[in-house]
Amino acid sequence: MNSLTEKMERNEEFLMLNLEKVKLMNHLAMYENNAGKTYLPISKFYRSDYIGMALIKNFFLVTIGYLLLVAVIFAYFAEYLLNSIHKMNLVTLGAELIIGYLVVLAVYTVLTYVQYSVRYHRAKKSVKQYYIQLTKLERMYGKNEKKNGDRRTSRRK
Repeated sequence: MNSLTEKMERNEEFLMLNLEKVKLMNHLAMYENNAGKTYLPISKFYRSDYIGMALIKNFFLVTIGYLLLVAVIFAYFAEYLLNSIHKMNLVTLGAELIIGYLVVLAVYTVLTYVQYSVRYHRAKKSVKQYYIQLTKLERMYGKNEKKNGDRRTSRRK
């Protein structure tokens, strides 16, 4: 009778442990399919590398965007510009275009830096929680294997 009660208690404990493992695995899988798709790749980079790549991309995109904007403005005012080009101070116009470019680049660089810093911080925080849960699952498997290993060796004797 006593051994039957012990077996029932072990089975109940085993089922509770398995249920907890299944819940945790489900939670981890949901994370991997949702937020993990964005955060896990980010967490593989160093902060400076991740932000640096974003700033380089920002530089090229702002440059292309600014050149396209200037080209559209010149195309819109083409007739006026061609008629009065001899009256314009081209050095001042060039300086204003360069200063405008530098201001736009500086503003977008600061915005990109802030945005990617926040994104990196959120990703690291989220992935840290994910790894904590993963470690917890690994410990559960270790406990389960330890118990199963004890049972296996006791049967062989």
